[in-house]
Amino acid sequence: MDKLTALKRYFGHTSFRPGQEQVIDALLDRRDALGVMPTGAGKSMCYQIPALLLPGVTLVVSPLISLMKDQVSALVQAGVAAAFINSSLSAAQYREVFRRAEAGRYKIIYVAPERLATGDFLRFAEQQPISLVAVDEAHCVSQWGQDFRPGYLKIVDFIERLSYRPTVGAFTATATADVKTDIARILKLCDPLTLTTGFDRANLYFEVVKPKSKPAYLWELLRQRRGKSGIIYCATRAGVERVCDDLRAHGVSATRYHAGLDDEERRANQDDFVYDRRRVMVATNAFGMGIDKSNVSFVIHYNMPKNLESYYQEAGRAGRDGAPADCILLFSTGDISTAKFLIQNADENEALTDEERETIQKRDLERLDRMVGYCRTGLCLRAYILAYFGEPHDGHCGNCGSCKSDFENLDITVDAQKILSCVSRVGKRYAYGLGVTLIIRMLHGSREQRILQLGLDTLPTYGILRGTDRRRIREIVDYLVDEDYLQVTEGEYPVLRLTDRSAGVLFHGETVAMPVRKPPAALKQERRAPGAAEQDLSAAQEDALLSALKALRAKLAQESGVPAYIVFSNITLEDMAAKRPRTMPEFLEVSGVGEVKAARYGEAFLRTISEYIEN
Repeated sequence: MDKLTALKRYFGHTSFRPGQEQVIDALLDRRDALGVMPTGAGKSMCYQIPALLLPGVTLVVSPLISLMKDQVSALVQAGVAAAFINSSLSAAQYREVFRRAEAGRYKIIYVAPERLATGDFLRFAEQQPISLVAVDEAHCVSQWGQDFRPGYLKIVDFIERLSYRPTVGAFTATATADVKTDIARILKLCDPLTLTTGFDRANLYFEVVKPKSKPAYLWELLRQRRGKSGIIYCATRAGVERVCDDLRAHGVSATRYHAGLDDEERRANQDDFVYDRRRVMVATNAFGMGIDKSNVSFVIHYNMPKNLESYYQEAGRAGRDGAPADCILLFSTGDISTAKFLIQNADENEALTDEERETIQKRDLERLDRMVGYCRTGLCLRAYILAYFGEPHDGHCGNCGSCKSDFENLDITVDAQKILSCVSRVGKRYAYGLGVTLIIRMLHGSREQRILQLGLDTLPTYGILRGTDRRRIREIVDYLVDEDYLQVTEGEYPVLRLTDRSAGVLFHGETVAMPVRKPPAALKQERRAPGAAEQDLSAAQEDALLSALKALRAKLAQESGVPAYIVFSNITLEDMAAKRPRTMPEFLEVSGVGEVKAARYGEAFLRTISEYIEN
């Protein structure tokens, strides 16, 4: 059996995605490999195909129990002999997996990194022909990555204790140049093929919104996405509880996930989401790395994450099946303070020295600045992300909130002069300076106690922007900071200061223009093209068939005890609805239908298609 035969027989595809074949060929040639491929690009195929073709067994080191379970379920459904070894197994199950593994029953075994150092697993590994060790989520090995896990440092020790060295493959979705170097060094990869396929995922739509009311805006987003599955990320556990309760009160089928819940509830809530018993998961970043759910059609960040690596990884859990999906970030300036607090009060890693801890915190604050830049830019959001990861882009993707919005340059010179003058006068009276919030409240003419105590109401610039909405004042201040007319000092109590550039606006007639998004125009009535009615009817018929196929998939998934997407993905069902196969050979031509799944489910789907066509 060759690689293309294995790809079609087990996974139902006739060609590889970009980058997959090069990595597969390297591993089959017994050469180490480091693959950086975005979520949904098919990283798992890069080691699953070699595992089927190489002699002996492949070990896949994976960080989370849920990921192992999903991957093994999908492999077993495809006809691949696979198992996992982790703490979720009972003693009897544990012994049975080892018995079958020692008998050569499995081609792929998933294992947690902490399990590698145990005596029974080492004894097992030393007696088995291990051809390949695949390290999934390999960025977890790097202290400079966003998800460092000390257990990953045990991988090299494990490999070195074997009587011979197997080929090693390392895979991750997000890694900067520094993290890639770290992965190769720590895992001691030998002359690895290093391949980065690109971070762009064209099916994802990116947008940043600054709503007046996040709860109201979120509810509207979900109302527009009724029946679709999605994830809502919040920065804190309290935020998760609040948002989840609010959505349930509105009748949304939502559940929750965060580290404050006990293991049993987390597992039950996760299963409810994965098995489509709940359509929305509200969670902290503790949720998601191990989730292989392919039919997530939207990811909404209720708060801004701490860095772009985390944001892109979390947003990338949408649209894994290749279908169009939305990644929407609801931004407010308060998110910045929350993120800074989380960075400065992060759990201490005992493996780090004081100097390393200080360096990492400084790096994390720099990453936060880039994340804030993403939320504030009026330029192409996709280009901003790709530039961050060192990938060139033409600067206009056509599929993000910036590219699909109309922007105009608004002359804010007069308001800028008022703000800069206010900061100047405050600096002269109070050498220590004042923070952004107090400056904005002073400009707006607030009568709160702190303003009066400091005598800010006596300055000439007090209330000079009384008629301007505070949110707009904040936007202008943020823009002046971004454009280096103002700076926010570092330290525990940051204050607002003028820069050298501010003099041009205050004294030399320099104008300032800020790009702002135009309000959306009323939708125009589209002209109907000839034959449009027939096309609409055909599309409606295809949608009806697709609904019937999804209903059948849900029934079969329930009977098999697996998530619906493991039976067939949405993309496969859409191809099925378009091709309408009538025979088993035609059914095998549907993308994503392999021989084992065709034998298991083919007759039921063909019968549903036939009944639909005849009616």
